[in-house]
Amino acid sequence: MSETTQLLNEISPGATTPVESVHQEVHDEHGSAFPPFESDTFASQLLWLAITFGALYFLMSRIALPRVASILEVRSDRIATDLAEADRLKQETEAAIAAYEGSLATARANAQKIAGETRDKVQKEVDAQRKALEDQLAGRLAEAEKQIAATKMKALENVRAIATDAATDIVAQLLGDKPDTKAVEAAVEASLKN
Repeated sequence: MSETTQLLNEISPGATTPVESVHQEVHDEHGSAFPPFESDTFASQLLWLAITFGALYFLMSRIALPRVASILEVRSDRIATDLAEADRLKQETEAAIAAYEGSLATARANAQKIAGETRDKVQKEVDAQRKALEDQLAGRLAEAEKQIAATKMKALENVRAIATDAATDIVAQLLGDKPDTKAVEAAVEASLKN
């Protein structure tokens, strides 16, 4: 055996292992029952339990619970205040939104009114300009028609003269002598009328 085992056997000769010897010593010191269940100390333990419970109850009811209650009341008041403020802000927001939508509707109506007035004004100006242009074009057209009629009349007079000259020359070449000018003019006039 080792020296340690010999020393332990000398300290507690009846134990077979060192752990058993230590356990034996602890058991001898405290007795056989668990201390809270010993009948001779049970009454004093109940007394101290009642005193401790009473002291803790007194401390909790007079100090801790009133503080917790006041904290809960402050929180409850703060929550109610915050909810009231949120409701007030919500109503203000809804009122602002309604005012904005009203202003927007008014602005749209004004814009449509201005656009309609502008469109009508521009349409009137366009109609007036078109009427002026039509009148101007009608005047020019009438003038052009007069010039065309005058040119046509001159052309017809020239055509009569040319036709009369040509007919006179043709007849002179065919017959060999000059025909009567009045007879040729009457023949050309009858031809032009048809």
